[in-house]
Parts: sequence; structure tokens; C-alpha cells
Amino acid sequence: MRRLVLWRHGETDYNAAGRMQGHLDSALTEVGWNQARFAVPALARFEPDLVIASDLRRATDTATVLTEAIGVPLRIDKRLRETHLGEWQGRTGAEVDVDYPGDRARWRVDATWAPPGGESRVEVAARAAEVVNDLLSGDEPLETVLLAAHGGLITALTAGLLALPVEAWPQLGGIHNCHWVELSRRDGVWRLNAYNAGMYG
Repeated sequence: MRRLVLWRHGETDYNAAGRMQGHLDSALTEVGWNQARFAVPALARFEPDLVIASDLRRATDTATVLTEAIGVPLRIDKRLRETHLGEWQGRTGAEVDVDYPGDRARWRVDATWAPPGGESRVEVAARAAEVVNDLLSGDEPLETVLLAAHGGLITALTAGLLALPVEAWPQLGGIHNCHWVELSRRDGVWRLNAYNAGMYG
């Protein structure tokens, strides 16, 4: 495998309402479905051999738009789920700030810190990296693989694959809905080709 494309799902009802999703299984809005359709021509140019999606339906539905359009196999892997946000799931940022003052600010600057009952970015990157390592150690003749996943997971996995110091992980910005990251691998080292790329916004 020489190239990896990490694609975030389209807008969901929780995104539109400003609520944290985590492992909650929110649904794409009509805007989200259209974002996925609009991204297909650009992503098709990568000529992915395989698409692997998180089992949360917002990612699976987004992936299906692409795979049905270009005829590429789709696999589902729950290791690509978004960060588990524990007690914060389903709440708005303002609601979290009332019950957990200062914690969201700490979470943004410390990749090793986890919301109560949830996961840290370091933990998320580790489980997502298992998917990549399985691909690298497999026998399939894959040049390009696209992972349809979630913003928090994509940022964490990108930082992990680039071997960035953990204290630098928060310097990577967020990923917009239906935007993507492109990484290439040469001599055993991952390189960043594009970050938060997309067709709009």
C-alpha cells in the first residue's frame, strides 16, 4: 500500500445541532448526503482499490455513496469508530462546559487526556493504526486504500502515522465534513500530501 486517503463523513443531524457524537449512531442530513455525492469525482481520481468504513452509519452511508458510484469493494471495521466521548456524548459544548468546567479546553491541548468514561486521542490512534498495520502486513495487492471515518479519528491517526510528538498533536486542525487527508508511504515512512482537502469550504 502506497497511499492512504482518510475521508470524514458528511454532515449529520448532531453536527447540525452542535452536539457531540462520539459512538452515538447519528444520521446524515440531506446536506451530508449531498456533500458525499459532490466529493465522489475528486475521490474517484485516487482510484482506491478498497474502501474501509467505520461501522457507525454516518461513515458507512458516506462510504457507500462512493463505492456504489465507482464499483469499489467496501469493508466495515468498528476500529474506525469515532473517539468515545464518554459522558459528553449527546451534549453540546455549552452543556459540557457547565458540568465539566475547563475540561474541554484541557482535552483540546492534551492528546493523552480523555473525557470522563471516554478515550484519549492517543488511544483512538492506536486502534485505528491496527487497521493500517493489517493492510500493510496483508497479501492483497493494494496501492490505494480509502478509510471512511470521523474527524477526531482522522486527526489522531494522521498524527500517529506521521510520528509527530504527542505534545504536538493538538496543532493539527479539525477536518470538515466530507473533507479528507492524503498520505503516501515510501521507504516505510508516511508523508502528508494533503490535509483537510475538499471540494468546498
